Amino acid sequence: MPISLFVAVFGAAFGLAASQAGLSPLSTTIMSLTVFAGYAQFAVIALWGHPISLLTLIATVFAINARHLLMGASLSPWLHTLPPVKRYGILMVLSDANWAVAVKEFSLGRSGLGALFGGGLALWLAWNLGTLVGVYVGQDLQDLHRFGLDMVMGCFLLSMVFEEKQNSNTLLIGLSAAGASLLAYHFGPQNSHIIVGAIAGGIMGMLVRGRDVN
Repeated sequence: MPISLFVAVFGAAFGLAASQAGLSPLSTTIMSLTVFAGYAQFAVIALWGHPISLLTLIATVFAINARHLLMGASLSPWLHTLPPVKRYGILMVLSDANWAVAVKEFSLGRSGLGALFGGGLALWLAWNLGTLVGVYVGQDLQDLHRFGLDMVMGCFLLSMVFEEKQNSNTLLIGLSAAGASLLAYHFGPQNSHIIVGAIAGGIMGMLVRGRDVN
């Protein structure tokens, strides 16, 4: 619920930004219902204009959401046995928060499907309700960054990391991901730091796992 409240507030900010960019209430609502990707939707609004460069929009959204390739791969051991309708239905509401909670549950030997699907539905509903609020009554939500709300999701994901068992391998993986992400943020293409950091952490994870086996 705390994360859903945060998502609703940023959904309202998106609804307001979309309205100011010239999108109709119907178009804005349909985007939130079908895309459900906050950062990517904000990026689309920033690129919105006349004419609209469709290839640029596709490339930007793919770069921002490329982390979902890795998130999906990490869930494969628990989802691959499900029927396709259930599997892809669950993945339609996949986001950072419910993924992190579900992976933690799975790693502890518990079923994380409830957190993954139920949590995803809660976040999807909060995002869309927030979008509607922003479209119609969001004039007072023009600068949410001053409240520090843009840091809520990052802090939540970081807290999930610190709840896990800590050792030297965890530290190496975290430092590798953070270092690669910072380098890509400063020197790489826009939004490349998301996928670069994830890949670097994954590679380091494979290396330290191999060291433990040997």
